[in-house]
Amino acid sequence: MNLNLKLIGGILAFLIGLYLAWYFSDILVYVLIAGVLSFIGQPLVGLFDRIQIKKFKMPHTLSAVLSLITMILILTALFMIFVPIINRQANIISSIDFRYLGEQLENPLQDVEELLVKYNMLEDDKTLEAIIASELESLVNMTSIKNIFGNVVGLAGSIFIGLFSVVFMTFFFLRDNKLFYNGIMLFVPTKFEDKASIILSDTRRLLSRYFVGLSIELLSMMTLITIGLTIFGVKNALLIGFIGGLLNVIPYLGPIIGASMGVLIGTTSNLSLGLYADIWPISLIIIGTFAVVNLFDNMVLQPLIYSTSVKAHPIEIFLVILMAGSLAGIPGMILAIPSYTVLRIIAKQFFSQSKLVKKLTENI
Repeated sequence: MNLNLKLIGGILAFLIGLYLAWYFSDILVYVLIAGVLSFIGQPLVGLFDRIQIKKFKMPHTLSAVLSLITMILILTALFMIFVPIINRQANIISSIDFRYLGEQLENPLQDVEELLVKYNMLEDDKTLEAIIASELESLVNMTSIKNIFGNVVGLAGSIFIGLFSVVFMTFFFLRDNKLFYNGIMLFVPTKFEDKASIILSDTRRLLSRYFVGLSIELLSMMTLITIGLTIFGVKNALLIGFIGGLLNVIPYLGPIIGASMGVLIGTTSNLSLGLYADIWPISLIIIGTFAVVNLFDNMVLQPLIYSTSVKAHPIEIFLVILMAGSLAGIPGMILAIPSYTVLRIIAKQFFSQSKLVKKLTENI
C-alpha cells in the first residue's frame, strides 16, 4: 500500500513539475540561456583567475565580472557592426523595381517554366516571373524598417526583462560554478544523490566542451564564408558570412537556409546597381562558397567537436538530429545534441546493465 502511495505521489509530483515548467517556460528559458552562457564563460573565468601580479591575485568575483563584461562587449560589438549593414541592405531591397526584374529574368526562366508546366508542377495560367516578383515584394514589406521598428518597440519591455534576467543569473553562475548544481540537488532524493552528483558533473564537463566547440565552429564558419566571398568580390560578404555562420547552429537545414539568404543579399546588392546580368554568376559563387565551406565543416569541424566533446559517433548524432527534427522541428534539431548527451549520461548511471546503454555510453 505504501509503495503504491509513493508511486502515485511520484507521478503527481512529476506531472506538477511538468505543468510548472510549462507555465513558467519563459523563466526556464532564461535560466537555461544563462546556464549555457556560464558554460561558455567558465574558461574566461579560469583565465582571469590565473592572473597574478606580485602579491596581487585576481579575486574570483572580479574574474566573473570581467568575464561577463567581455561577453557583453563581444555581443555589443557584433550588434554595432551588423545592425547598420542590415539596415542598409533593407533600404537596398526596398529600392529595387521587382516588376522590371521579373521582365529581365523572363528569358532565363522560360525553359524552367516549361519544364515545371510539363510535369504539372506549375499551373498554365501562372508564370515564374510573376511568382518571384510577388514573393520579393512581400519580402520588402517584411523587411520594412517601420515594421521592424514597431515590432521592436512593442517587445522592448519583455526584451529588457529577458536580457536583465539572463545577465543577472549568468553573473552568479559564473561566480559560483556550483550554484546550478546545488539548485538541482535540492530536488534529488537522498538515496540518488551520489548518482545525481556524477550525472551533473559529467553533464557540465561534456556540455561545456560542446558549447565552447560550437562557438569556435560558428566563428570559423563566419570567417571562412566571409573570406571566400570577399575573394570573389561579392558585396556584403561580411553580412552573408555572419548570417551563414549563425544559421549553421541548425544542423543540416542551417546551411541551406543560410545559402538562400546569402543569394538574396548578394543578388539584391547588384540589382540595386542595375547589374541584372550578374545575378546568376553571383548566385553560383555564393552557393559554391557555402558548399565548399560546409563540406569542410562536415568533414573536419563537426567530427572534431562531436568526438571530443559529446563522445558520440557522427552517424549516431545524425540519427538523433533526424528524430529530434521529426518531433520538434528546428528547435528540436538545435537542442538534439545537448539533450541526447544528458540522456546518455543519465542512462549510464541508472541502466548500466543494458547492452545498448553500454555501447552508447562506452566513451563517456
